[in-house]
Amino acid sequence: MKNLSLDESGFRLGGAPFRLLSGAMHYFRVHPAQWSQRLAMIRAMGLNTVETYVPWNLHEPSPGRYERLDELTAFLEEAARQDLYAIVRPGPYICAEWDNGGLPWWLTGRLRTSDPEFLEHVDSWFEVLIPRIAEQQTTQGGNVLMVQVENEYGSYGTDQAYLVHLTDLLHESGIDVPLFTADGPEDHMLTGGTLPELLATGTFGSDPETALATLRKHRPTGPQACMELWIGWFDHWGGPHSPRDPADAADTLERLLEADASVNLYMAHGGTSFGLWAGANRDPETGRYQPTVTSYDYDAPISEDGRATEKYWRFREVLTRYQDAPEPPSPPTFLAPAIIPVSGSVSLRDAIDVLAGPEVTAPMPPTFEQLGIGQGLAHYRVEVPGPRGPYPLVVAGLRDRALLYVDGTPAGTLEDGHDPIQVAGPATVELVVSSLGRVNYGPALGESKGILDGIRHERQYLHQVTARPVPLDDLGALKFGPAEAEGPGFHRAVLTVAEPAEAFLALPGWGHGIVWVNGFCLGRYWSIGPQRTLYLPGPVLRTGDNEVIVLELESPGTTLELRDTPDLG
Repeated sequence: MKNLSLDESGFRLGGAPFRLLSGAMHYFRVHPAQWSQRLAMIRAMGLNTVETYVPWNLHEPSPGRYERLDELTAFLEEAARQDLYAIVRPGPYICAEWDNGGLPWWLTGRLRTSDPEFLEHVDSWFEVLIPRIAEQQTTQGGNVLMVQVENEYGSYGTDQAYLVHLTDLLHESGIDVPLFTADGPEDHMLTGGTLPELLATGTFGSDPETALATLRKHRPTGPQACMELWIGWFDHWGGPHSPRDPADAADTLERLLEADASVNLYMAHGGTSFGLWAGANRDPETGRYQPTVTSYDYDAPISEDGRATEKYWRFREVLTRYQDAPEPPSPPTFLAPAIIPVSGSVSLRDAIDVLAGPEVTAPMPPTFEQLGIGQGLAHYRVEVPGPRGPYPLVVAGLRDRALLYVDGTPAGTLEDGHDPIQVAGPATVELVVSSLGRVNYGPALGESKGILDGIRHERQYLHQVTARPVPLDDLGALKFGPAEAEGPGFHRAVLTVAEPAEAFLALPGWGHGIVWVNGFCLGRYWSIGPQRTLYLPGPVLRTGDNEVIVLELESPGTTLELRDTPDLG
């Protein structure tokens, strides 16, 4: 692989003029067994480079405990086999509609600043991560052309000392390919998020002429690049689906390339926020919490299941004017539609007794973080003294949804900003709080989960709250009895296949919860839509019987549906 350099006129690769034609694909949103097919699709679309973020929280789930780091190396090596260069965006913050923007839940200090406490964590993480990226650089015989410093920092802050620290840290850790920043093409974002010595790139989805003119005002010479050309968008639960017309997206791409700019399509292939990794936003005007759906299809040219869309063929027509491309690989095969009956269940309260961690009692309800858990459930119990008449029960600062039990009887579901429920005393109140993902963008980054501001009966705080963390990463201890389709709980079904292939899972008649297949978490589902199916990758399945477990937090159905097409709204 040749080395990338920058001069006043643009990019050069091995000394010759070069245009970056890149597409985003996150290795952590695609099953590793499917990387090869997806990367081949990217190359066949007419791209010469693939770009990926690196989610810190996935790789360091607790301080000093590192997991799955070899996946990044393996992904970059597979991209090289598919004749693709690579761009790596290691953060430490990535946004990406990913839980907490990729920052671990256990971080302390003032996030995304030069605060020494925060930088101590960043330094330790980069000491582990960056050498792995460095050894994959083109200067070391690999395929990494460029590395990003932070991510859209101008949308967040103005701490130049923080950006300088990260730049120095990357260089000290062995990065010698060009570094760059990426920000919205607005004056305040480009002044807050860039450094004079680094390439400044833009992130936008339309009007490329105006965006490039703004970039040129801040960088009179050098390459012009859109590091995120938003050719689709993501969805929130309870909101509309957000597709983008293929002709409109292709026209924007064509105009950008006609202006002699380089591009990174965001996303070329979106994939899926498997597990509980989907993030959230807060409406900047109302403060309303907006959790993001599980699918990260993003209306990308390569669909969530790896198929070429109309947008793919339109983009390929534009891109192959600038870059030769091989023929696309064969499309994936799919299982036939089927109905899967539920065969067993266990109530949520019984399951909590099996799965919960150690119980603690505190004057005020501990947060998820104080309970030592990043995702999953938390179970709270508190006594309402009596005798007393019915008063409103207020759960202040609730993150995010809670099932309410009064004296063991279900009494409703509470959400952030909920209407109070009347409770008389004496009574035992239980709350099972489920996290829907941490905010990944804006000033609400780093919010805690659970119950932040106490439990009140009328105006009176209820103290001495007992709490238990309920992690959901290992369900092996659950004991399923006969199927009982009543109330919240875990439900089991068996999917029998002759040969593994791709599929989508639908849950008509179910309310809200999480699905696992053979221990692999497909993610959250919710009847409020817009997403109505969960993507089931073929490599998760095995020949014969496959175990499906559903955690239903409202009211369960009696069957699941296997489908060969998605329903994203």
